[in-house]
Amino acid sequence: MNFLKKLINLTSSSEEKKIKRQEVNLSLDDAFVHNFIKKGGKFLYCTKLDEVVRNFKEIIKENNWTDVNVFDHNLSKLIQKEKVIQHKKHTVAFPFFTTCEHLIAENGDVLFSSNQLNSAKLSEFSKDFIVYATTSQIVKDTGEGLTGIKTNFKENIPTNISAIRNYNLNNEDDNSLNYGNNNSKNLYLLLFEDL
Repeated sequence: MNFLKKLINLTSSSEEKKIKRQEVNLSLDDAFVHNFIKKGGKFLYCTKLDEVVRNFKEIIKENNWTDVNVFDHNLSKLIQKEKVIQHKKHTVAFPFFTTCEHLIAENGDVLFSSNQLNSAKLSEFSKDFIVYATTSQIVKDTGEGLTGIKTNFKENIPTNISAIRNYNLNNEDDNSLNYGNNNSKNLYLLLFEDL
């Protein structure tokens, strides 16, 4: 009898191990959201522009922010009725409300270029970012994101391409290539469904 119990337990535990080892294939948007949240990003899904504005307002209220940096004219128009002072010049004093180039599903990174950052480095901005992006900006990996930038801007490829890779401000990055250039941000993502 003991022999049968052991055999049954061995069989069930090996089946459990097989199940745990199986690869899960998520859609691009599910993979991005999973990796983004795993790294500490704050994600808000929106199906209407009204929801984008409402969520933006809630983020501002939650953090007691009265000012934001906004370089993008369309984003500035989107929030013009909100009780927040908009600045057009980057400073570390105020959160940055911006768009991005792509969202990288493979690792949950947010890819930016000079179209959003001008000539400033990510480390020169506030630790707080609010990013407006669309589901059509989600790509599989960084290579696909760079190809997308090259395709979208054939005549005038933007410079200053960089990514926020961590959304935990207390992270100690042990990568020696990043020494002195910590791009960790407290990031809120307003993801708009456009597909």
